[in-house]
Amino acid sequence: MADARRVLIVDDDPLILNIVHTVLDLEDFSVSTAEDGETALAAIEREPPDVMVLDVMMPGMDGFEVCAAIRASEAHSTLPIVLLTARDTPEDRQAGMDAGADAYLSKPFSPLELIEVIEKLLSGTA
Repeated sequence: MADARRVLIVDDDPLILNIVHTVLDLEDFSVSTAEDGETALAAIEREPPDVMVLDVMMPGMDGFEVCAAIRASEAHSTLPIVLLTARDTPEDRQAGMDAGADAYLSKPFSPLELIEVIEKLLSGTA
């Protein structure tokens, strides 16, 4: 069997971190977490994930800023990023795509949809 697919979940809400961690753990992903953007960027440098699930509204760097920083990084610019956020206006979605997100899901979210999006990004069919 191949190595576990690594997912980094970034959210400042411990409940959301726990829910997404549990859902992805049940799907045999290797899951790590970060509570803010700065911690997430440091985690990517230490152990790059295969995909990132990123909240937008966080203290310090918001998810759009984190996404843009990753896209500007030569080493990690192709990391698949799913924005998972309560912000769901057309302007928010556009800002997410402009920042370089590969997918945009709004909270409350469907765990099955999240898994489906991640699987598509990892297989290159998104």
